[in-house]
Amino acid sequence: MKKRNKIIYWIATAWLSLGMLSTGIVQLLKMREEVERMNSLGYPHYVLTILGVWKMLGVTAILIPNAPLLKEWAYAGFFFVMTGAIISHLAIGDPFLTLFGPVLLLVLTLVSWYFRPTDRKLAM
Repeated sequence: MKKRNKIIYWIATAWLSLGMLSTGIVQLLKMREEVERMNSLGYPHYVLTILGVWKMLGVTAILIPNAPLLKEWAYAGFFFVMTGAIISHLAIGDPFLTLFGPVLLLVLTLVSWYFRPTDRKLAM
């Protein structure tokens, strides 16, 4: 059971990290499609820089050993960013297909957080 959980954790964490890293890079580069998406959602362009930087820092926090409090903050940040993205798309009536990315990253965030090894959890 423990080995299975470790495999689930690392698969979810790898995909989560790749997803957050790639979207963070796209946001930092302010690619045309991403700028248009922010315009349609009604957010200013500087939000792309904020999101991109925080996603990069969050991926770093999740992947480094130790620092369980920092990991909790990173997971919470990913949760808030992805639920915010989902709600934003729903609020403007975007098609459900646009929700696939944020929903997938939200699920990966929850799975990675739930299955994280004991040494990556906050001691209670």
